[in-house]
Amino acid sequence: MRVRADAPAAIPLPAGTPPSEGDGIVPTLPELIALRGLAQARGAPRRGAAGLRAQAPSVLRGRGMEYAESRGYALGDDARHIDWRLTARSGKPHTKLFQAERERLSLIVADTAPALYFGTRVRFKSVQAARAGAVAAWRAVADGDRVAALRGSDASPPVPAGSGARGALRVLDALVRWYARPPEADAGLDVALDHAHRLLRPGSRLLVLADPASVADVPARRWSALAAHSQVRVLLLTDPLETAPPAAMLAFTPASAGHAPGARISVDLAADVQRRRWQEAFTGGVSATIANLAARGVHAVPLSSDAPSDAWLAGPGTITGAGRG
Repeated sequence: MRVRADAPAAIPLPAGTPPSEGDGIVPTLPELIALRGLAQARGAPRRGAAGLRAQAPSVLRGRGMEYAESRGYALGDDARHIDWRLTARSGKPHTKLFQAERERLSLIVADTAPALYFGTRVRFKSVQAARAGAVAAWRAVADGDRVAALRGSDASPPVPAGSGARGALRVLDALVRWYARPPEADAGLDVALDHAHRLLRPGSRLLVLADPASVADVPARRWSALAAHSQVRVLLLTDPLETAPPAAMLAFTPASAGHAPGARISVDLAADVQRRRWQEAFTGGVSATIANLAARGVHAVPLSSDAPSDAWLAGPGTITGAGRG
C-alpha cells in the first residue's frame, strides 16, 4: 500500500529567494536553466588531439559505431561484419561498414509515478528529479553529447536527441511539463525503459530518475540488458520523511485502491515496533535496490529532496566534488 503523508507540502524557501530557485513544488524553466553553471563547474569537456570532444569520461562498452552501408566482401574484411541478409538475397558475400559515432547519446528517463509528487523538505521529490535531470542535460552538453529524454507513455513521444543548448532546452522543457503534476496515462517505469532500450546505442549513457518503489517493480533482466552496452545510472528520489521520520503520530491518506475517499491512517512512529517496520520498508528497501542493481552492472544512488541537486555526480565514473544546489 502506498500512502501520502498529510504533512506540509514543502518547506517554503526563505524570503528574497531568487525566482530561478522556484518554490519547491513545481519546477520552472528558469530554475532548470540556472543549473547550467552548476553542471559545467563539474569540469570542462576533454578534447582529443584533433580537436574533437572526448567521447566518455568512463570506459565505453560495445563498439561505439553506427552502421553506414554494406558493400561486396573483399579479401581481408572482418568476417564478423558479414551482412548475412544481403548475402542471402544477392547470392554474393557482403560486409557491413561502420562509422565512428562523433557524439555519444545521453538519455534521461523520467519516472512519473504519483509517489514522486510529494515532499517535506526544501522541495518535492518530483522537483528534485527535474533539477537532477537538468544537471544531467547540461553536463551532457558540456561533454559534447547529444541529449534526449522520455517517460513511460505510449502517447507522449520521446524528446529527440539534440546537441548543444538547443538540445538541452528541449529536455528541460519536457522535465518542467512532466514534473509539474502527475501526467495522465502514466504507463510505468518498465515501459519507459523498454522504449529506452530501443533508442540506446553501444556506449550510450542512461540516467534514470525514479521513485525507489518504481525501480523495485522493474524485472531484473531489464536492467541487465540495459547495462550490457551502456553506462546506466539510477537516481532513487527520496524524502527525509521516508528515511528519517519524526518520532510522532503521523496521519496519512491512502493512495491505493480499496480505501474510501478521504480515509485516513495514523501511524505511531514514536513506537519502536512501528518505527522499525517503517525503516525496513523505506531505508531497507532502498539499500536492497542499490545492491540488486549493482549486481547487474547498474550504479544506483539515493538523492534526497533536500540534497544538492548535483550531489549524485560524485561517484564512480563521474567528476567528484561537493557542489551546491
